[in-house]
Amino acid sequence: MSVIQRIRDKGAWIVFAIIALALIAFILQDGVGRGSRAFSSNTIGKVNGEKITRTEFEEKVNMQERYAAQQGMGREQLVTAVWNQEVERLVLNQEFDKLGLQVGPKELSDILFGENSPLRQEFTDPKTGVFNADDARRAFAQIKKSKNKEQLAMIQNGYIDPTIESALRNKYQALVQQAVYIPKWLVEKQEADNNAISNISYVYVPYASVSDSLAKVSDDDMMAYEKKHSKQFTKDEESRSISYVSFSAAPSSADSAAVLGQITALKNDFEHAEDAGAYISRVGSEIPFYNSYFSKAKMQQPNKDSLTKIPVGTVYGPYIDAQNYTLAKMVGIKQWPDSVKVRHILIATADPRAGQVIREDSVAKKLVDSIETAVKGGADFNALVQKYSDDPGSKEKGGVYEYFPQGQMVVPFNDYVFDHPVGSKGVVKTDYGYHYIEILGQKGMNPVYKIAYLSKAIVASNETVSNANTHAAQFAASSKNGKQFNENALKSGLSILPGNDIKQNDFAVPGVGQSRQLVRWIYEHGVGDVSDPTEIGDRYVVAIVTAVNKAGLMSPTEARAFAEGLVRNEKKAAQIISTKFKGNSLESYASSAGTTVMKADSIGFNAPFIPNIGNEQKIVGAAFNKSLNGKASEPIAGGTGVFAVQVVNSGARAGVMDPAAIRQNLLQGARMAAYRSLEALRKAASIKDNRSKFY
Repeated sequence: MSVIQRIRDKGAWIVFAIIALALIAFILQDGVGRGSRAFSSNTIGKVNGEKITRTEFEEKVNMQERYAAQQGMGREQLVTAVWNQEVERLVLNQEFDKLGLQVGPKELSDILFGENSPLRQEFTDPKTGVFNADDARRAFAQIKKSKNKEQLAMIQNGYIDPTIESALRNKYQALVQQAVYIPKWLVEKQEADNNAISNISYVYVPYASVSDSLAKVSDDDMMAYEKKHSKQFTKDEESRSISYVSFSAAPSSADSAAVLGQITALKNDFEHAEDAGAYISRVGSEIPFYNSYFSKAKMQQPNKDSLTKIPVGTVYGPYIDAQNYTLAKMVGIKQWPDSVKVRHILIATADPRAGQVIREDSVAKKLVDSIETAVKGGADFNALVQKYSDDPGSKEKGGVYEYFPQGQMVVPFNDYVFDHPVGSKGVVKTDYGYHYIEILGQKGMNPVYKIAYLSKAIVASNETVSNANTHAAQFAASSKNGKQFNENALKSGLSILPGNDIKQNDFAVPGVGQSRQLVRWIYEHGVGDVSDPTEIGDRYVVAIVTAVNKAGLMSPTEARAFAEGLVRNEKKAAQIISTKFKGNSLESYASSAGTTVMKADSIGFNAPFIPNIGNEQKIVGAAFNKSLNGKASEPIAGGTGVFAVQVVNSGARAGVMDPAAIRQNLLQGARMAAYRSLEALRKAASIKDNRSKFY
């Protein structure tokens, strides 16, 4: 039997295993024969000269898009994720080549068919739990012999490539980690640092004692600070800044009232409808009808305490639930167990998740009826499970599902096992096929409720949307430059908000939201240009480009967000030192500053913390300066203020950690740093990113 057929026979869970492996292959692929590729002229980007073509990039984005929808990931997020994966794959593969890392045929075979084989799920005997490597080898050989391109590609992409690349990555990480060495002197130094303590006296004047207005920070001050700390303020790529105003197209009070009137008009008919589900289907609802029961604990409604008290057949509401007006009708109340234990045999007809037909409905029905007859005749249930069940989640356990709560299974299965007593047996049809079920146990008993929700969204009317659009268009038309933009905003009472650090490949603008359209416009225009209205969410945005921040050292405007406070503190420190620290002793400093000499005992060298003040690395460092024993330091500009320090005494406490533990901690820290080697490779790489031309 081929591996493809085995995969089909095993069910949809195997397909998802292959999908997971294929997604790993996005990061780790092309392990065999890397380096020789044919490229199309459409190049998304280059990594150290190696191209990423648009065709292969789109294939990977599309594949991830098919499987990421259930996680709520949008295409924009996937484009970014796949780009990062491709860059990572290329820089790693290039490094593997430089280091001569390889996976030979024997090593690949040992991994594929060894103890930790990625094929264990597909080729493990469910009765014994033993992995049958020979079956796996035969299946691979059969596919290779068949020369079926589709099957060969699935095996290559789903198993071989990811296995090779995973092995290469493991070798690389091991190589980096094994290079870590902790010398004896470092352990001794760390031990001394851990145990060192000091008692100090000090004078402290906080920066807060100087008004910000007396320490204004100019652009020249910012630029001087940036040049002193250039590594912290150097950007690898260009960014842009905007200012924007927005015009709300959210539902107005009149819109809300209209929806309230609409749903109120339906209340009487809803209450008297014999079939609540059919009525909801006919009139439409934001909350689909769930034709089963839920316990109060499982309800997500904000006013469930009130809902569970209404009599059967009555309607509660309307009330606001999120962005909807909602009516709730009590359809039924029952007593159900809290959890149920069952065993079952699934005769599958389809996999609704993959859209795959497994067998004809009539064939499945005949088979499950035969199974039911066999069980009634005394056949061994477990033997029938092993022979016929298509549910891999329970097959190895004799078809048993241990105690599970309400709502975990599909509705027909759920309702049968919770609505029938222990010992009940029967056939239930679901979207997956026919289940022969036996109820083995039940725990607890509490009321459950079937409630129909008629819910209408509070949405903006065409008039509300049109008014917002019109006002935004009028604003944009009359704002041809920065001066007019500001004047019109002031005249209209609109807040002008900033959007900073916008990159060319971004899909969102800070403060505004997801809008690739607006990002494109920003990079197609220059400083002072005003956009047409852009619809983003429930508002229209009009933006003006305020800055083009080239790669390299940040502009003073950009840097202010990160460092203005630090520069201001430097200016305050200079003022405090020049005006409040007179003399050469703590007493003279305290007198001139109008404060007192304070003490701090048992300061630890490895914990830069001053009691009642906070983290102060410079001050803790001074506390262990032997030249300050009995002598006051010069004023020191710390993190929160200016200090002068005098060491009273210093020494060591009893060892808080033995040398072996210290060595192990240092080793683990160094090895964790080795995991960041990819970050270093990426930073050192020459990366050309052309995504903005295509997305």
